[in-house]
Amino acid sequence: MAVAYIVVESKISDPEQFKKYMAAAPAIVKSFGGEYLVRGGRIDVLEGAWQPPRLTVLRYPSFEAAKAMYDSPAYVAARQLRAGATAIFNMVLVEGVDAPV
Repeated sequence: MAVAYIVVESKISDPEQFKKYMAAAPAIVKSFGGEYLVRGGRIDVLEGAWQPPRLTVLRYPSFEAAKAMYDSPAYVAARQLRAGATAIFNMVLVEGVDAPV
């Protein structure tokens, strides 16, 4: 079964409000088998015009596990904690290659 990734582009506009989301999200992510691979950090655009202010990348054991996390009541509540904390928040779920890790 192929792993899956959630990739998030964000720009935090209210750090204090965003801290509430960040206090809740990691435990929910972990409960669905997810792990943070990237959470902020340096970015160097190598090609193209995309200039993401901040990137987060999470890995899940499957596409279904990631989708179940996103749709879970716990994460729905966590998303409400994020409301008004970001000027940009784009999230995509993508299936990885089906290859041995």
